[in-house]
Amino acid sequence: MDLGHDHFFRGRLLILDSEQIAAEVDRMEKEAETIRADSLKIAWYMRGGMTYTEAQMLSPKERELIGTLVKDNLETTKKSGLPFF
Repeated sequence: MDLGHDHFFRGRLLILDSEQIAAEVDRMEKEAETIRADSLKIAWYMRGGMTYTEAQMLSPKERELIGTLVKDNLETTKKSGLPFF
């Protein structure tokens, strides 16, 4: 377990007022929702090659790269007329 990030997070919260804390929580909730949505999309496009749990463990850069790969493959499929699904 990485307690370093937890300690850093708590330290940041200590210096914020209640409105700033609420804004930080909202930001984190939106970020978590984006990670869940991206992970579900990756798991779906991978067709069993990667589970939802595995997709959640990817770094932001890895999720971005896979998203770009999927987008590129969709464009290639549209141009070629071959079925994607």
